[in-house]
Amino acid sequence: MPKIIQPPVAKIIPKKMEKFGDERIDNYFWLNDRKNPEVIDYLNKENAYYKKMTAHTKAFQKELFEEMKARIKEDDESVPYLYNGYYYITRFETGKNYPIYSRKKGSLSAKEEIMFDCNKMAKGHSYFQLGGLSISPDNKLAIFSIDVVGRRIYNIQVKNLETGGILSDKIEKVSGNAVWANDNQTVFYSSQDEVTLRSDKIFKHKLGTKQTDDVLVYFEKNETYNVEVAKSKSRKYLAIESGSTLTTEYRILEADNPDGKFRVFQKRIRGLEYSINHYGDSFYIMTNADKATNFKLMKTLETATSKENWTEVVPHREDVLLEDIEIFKDFLVIEERTNGLNKIRIMPWSGTGEYYLPFDSETYTAYTSTNVDFDTDILRYSYQSMTTPSSVIDFNMKTKTKEIKKEQQVLGGKFDKNNYTEERIWATAKDGTKIPISMVYRKGLNKNGKNPLLLYAYGSYGHSMDATFSSTRLTLLDRGFMFAIAHIRGGEDLGRQWYEDGKLLKKKNTFTDFIDCSKHVIEQKYTSAEHLYAEGGSAGGLLMGVIVNLAPELYHGIIAQVPFVDVMTTMLDESIPLTTGEYDEWGNPNVKKYYNYMRSYSPYDNVKKQSYPNMYVSTGLHDSQVQYWEPAKWVAKLRHLKTDNSVLFLDTNMAAGHGGASGRFEAIKELAKEYSFLLDLEKIEK
Repeated sequence: MPKIIQPPVAKIIPKKMEKFGDERIDNYFWLNDRKNPEVIDYLNKENAYYKKMTAHTKAFQKELFEEMKARIKEDDESVPYLYNGYYYITRFETGKNYPIYSRKKGSLSAKEEIMFDCNKMAKGHSYFQLGGLSISPDNKLAIFSIDVVGRRIYNIQVKNLETGGILSDKIEKVSGNAVWANDNQTVFYSSQDEVTLRSDKIFKHKLGTKQTDDVLVYFEKNETYNVEVAKSKSRKYLAIESGSTLTTEYRILEADNPDGKFRVFQKRIRGLEYSINHYGDSFYIMTNADKATNFKLMKTLETATSKENWTEVVPHREDVLLEDIEIFKDFLVIEERTNGLNKIRIMPWSGTGEYYLPFDSETYTAYTSTNVDFDTDILRYSYQSMTTPSSVIDFNMKTKTKEIKKEQQVLGGKFDKNNYTEERIWATAKDGTKIPISMVYRKGLNKNGKNPLLLYAYGSYGHSMDATFSSTRLTLLDRGFMFAIAHIRGGEDLGRQWYEDGKLLKKKNTFTDFIDCSKHVIEQKYTSAEHLYAEGGSAGGLLMGVIVNLAPELYHGIIAQVPFVDVMTTMLDESIPLTTGEYDEWGNPNVKKYYNYMRSYSPYDNVKKQSYPNMYVSTGLHDSQVQYWEPAKWVAKLRHLKTDNSVLFLDTNMAAGHGGASGRFEAIKELAKEYSFLLDLEKIEK
C-alpha cells in the first residue's frame, strides 16, 4: 500500500431520531440531499481519495480490464428464436458497448432488419438502457423505452419498423413495462409514483393520442404492492399482476378486446401467492395455496378462475421447490429445485412417459430459455457450471436428442475447463442447519490455509444464487484465488422454507450462516482469516455491513456494492422508493418488535469502535433502490469510529444507478477495480 494519505472527513451535524423511547443520533443525515453542493463535494473528495490511494494500481487495473475483455467474443450474437414469423437476434459488434436488436423474416438467410442500434441511441449519454421491447401483432411496430439516468424511470416511444420512423407518441416518466393489445393500436403500460417510484398504475394508450389522454385502467392503492402488465404466451390474454412479497392478484382481459374491462382472476388473500399460464381453454396456476410452501401446480377453466375451481395437476412436495413451468402443445415442462440443484421435468400431456433431463455435475445451473412457440417439440434451455461455460441447447422432447446451439466462447486460447475443480461442501450453522457452499479453484491448490478465497452471498428475497460460469472470474482463479458462493438462508436455494427462515424475525440466520460458512472454509484450511475476502451487493451489501460489525476478525477484505446499510432510517421513511413494499421482507419498524429486531443488526446503527477489515464500497449517485447516501453515511461513520489502519474506500459513480455503469465494457472496468483491490491486498501482481 502507498504512504498514508489523509482521507476526507465528513462534517458532523447531529440529527436526533426517536421512536419507542429509543434515541438514535445520525451525525451524517445531511448527506441525504444530492442537490446540496456540499454533498457532491464530499462524494467527489471521497472519489479523489480513492483514486490517489489506488494510483499505484491504475496500470494493473487496465491490465486486468484488457485481460477480461480479451476473453469476451466481441462480435457475439444470441441464438435466434422464431416468433410470429420472424427470427429475432441480439448481437454485439467489435469495440462497441451496446447491443444491436435485429430480425429476419421467415428464414435466417433473409435480409437483416436492424430494429434498434443501442450504440447510436446511447451517443451523448453517460448512461443508457433500452427496455420494454414489444413487437405489435402485425409485426409493423415496436414499443421501446429508454432510461438515460439509471433511476429506472423510462420514456416509452413507438417505432415504425417498416419505415424506421418514430411515431409522435411519447409516454414519459414511466416504468418501461408495456404490451400490445391484438388490435395493433392499443398499448397498456405501467407507471410509477413520482416520489417512491412504486409501480402503481396501469394506463391504456391509443396510438396517435397524447399521454394526457391515456385512460387509467387500474390503480393499486396498497403501498406494499407493485403492478405490471403482461401478455400470455397464447397471445389470448392481457394480465395485470399486483404483487407484494407475500401476496399476488391477477386481473385478465382478452387481448382482442382492449376496451373491455379487466376482471379479477382470484382476489387477493394475504399470504396466497399464485402465477398464471394460459393454454387451450384453461389456466395453469402455480400456487402456495393450502400450505403448499414449495408450491404446487393447479388448473382451472378460463370461464371459472377463482380458487374453489382449481384442481391439482402436480402436488406439493416437502423436498422439491416448484420454480416455473413452460407449456407446449404436447408437453408440460416443469422447473424444480431439489437439494439446491435445478431439475427440468418433461411431462407429456398424454400422461405417460415423463422424465427428467440428465445433469451430472456436482454444482451446475440449468433453466429453460426462450420458448415463445406452443406448437413445437423443441425445448430450449441453458446449462452451465462453475467450470463449464454457458450453453444454449435445443432438446427434442419426443426423440430425446439435443443440439447445442451455442456454447459461450472463452477467447485467448488459455482456458481449459479441466484445469479447474468445482465442488460443493457443507458448513454447519450454529443451529445445526447444513449450509451448502459451491466452490471453484485451479487444480493443484493445497489446503494449507494460505489460499486467498473470495466468498460471495446474497441471502434475501428468496433469490437463489446459482453456481454459474464467469469468464471474468478466471482472472482471479488464475492468480490463485478460490471463489465460493455461500447458499445461506434468506435465499430459496434449498426450497421455500430456506427463504422463510432468513427473513423478518429470522433475518439474523442470513448473517450467522455466512459467518459460519466463513469459519468452515478457514477450519477446513481452504483459506485463513489473513486471506479470506467477502463480497455482496444491495441486500448482500447489508450482509457485508452486518458481518464486519459482528466478526471483523474473520476477513482481510470486503467488497460492498451498493450496500443497503442504513436499515432503520430507510425503513422508517415511507417516501423512499421500495420501502413500504419491503415490510414483508424485513418487517415494519413502526411495530415495536420489528423495530427492536432491525435495530439490533442495522449495520449503520451498529458501527462501533473496533478494528475493521480493508473495505471497498461502491455506489451510484442516481441509484433508486439503495440511495447513495446509505453507503456514504456508513463510510463516514466507519472513518470516524474504526480503530485500525485498514483501507476504506468509497467509490461513487456520479452517472449511474443501482446496476452500475451501462455498457458491457464499462461494467468490466468496475470489476477490474474490485479485482485490483483484492489482488493488491494479496500482493499479487501478475
